[in-house]
Amino acid sequence: MSPTAIIVDDESTLITYLSNKLNKLWPELEILGSAVNGRQGIALAAEAQPDIVFLDIQMPGLSGLQVAQALSAEIKIVFVTAFDEFAVDAFERAAVDYLLKPVSEERLQQCIDRLKQSQSQDHQQLLSLLQDISPGKQEYLYWIRTGIDDTTSLVSVDDVVYFQADQKYTSVITVDREYVVRRSIKELEQQLDPAQFWRIHRGTIVRVDQIVKAKRDLRGRYSITLRSRPETLRSSASYGQVFKQM
Repeated sequence: MSPTAIIVDDESTLITYLSNKLNKLWPELEILGSAVNGRQGIALAAEAQPDIVFLDIQMPGLSGLQVAQALSAEIKIVFVTAFDEFAVDAFERAAVDYLLKPVSEERLQQCIDRLKQSQSQDHQQLLSLLQDISPGKQEYLYWIRTGIDDTTSLVSVDDVVYFQADQKYTSVITVDREYVVRRSIKELEQQLDPAQFWRIHRGTIVRVDQIVKAKRDLRGRYSITLRSRPETLRSSASYGQVFKQM
């Protein structure tokens, strides 16, 4: 079966150039389509299920980082980047690949050779590396891939009401659904925007705009009424200081 790929880049000229070069250097590769922004890229990847995504890092709207978070772990990602040489060196040492704009034919051939030999890549290593070297503001989690066994769902953090830890899994609670993610509550806390999500208990993180009111008891704990869910959440005294911001 021939390998397949899509290209996600907000520069249409780059898409055309890269597609033509890939057709020349790797004629067995089937280009299934292209997208000009992150949201289109996520939708196209979900529909086409490619083996490889050539992904721009800096795009309006969703960045390449945010798109990568939403892709299946089986997809190989080649980032297309305009970062400086220090970033290039970092990618060289990582188990992933990059293409530096403008993409040379020689460098693209090296990338193709790597892709043919590569079996898999560590997406978490990839995202951690990019967060370390990316300029500008910190990128927070935008999409959450959830599921167990053969059922996978993609949930926007905008739809989350709260997270609840349950042993080695974490429940993702939306207005009308409950999902399961294989991440610890501590890991999620580090990836969520602290202006939008507060940790109120060792096992609970709540979306701030879902808090209608918080009532404090004599022991410094709070009972939280939610905007979109009927249950009441309870904070521990050690996390009660977050409500001083209200």
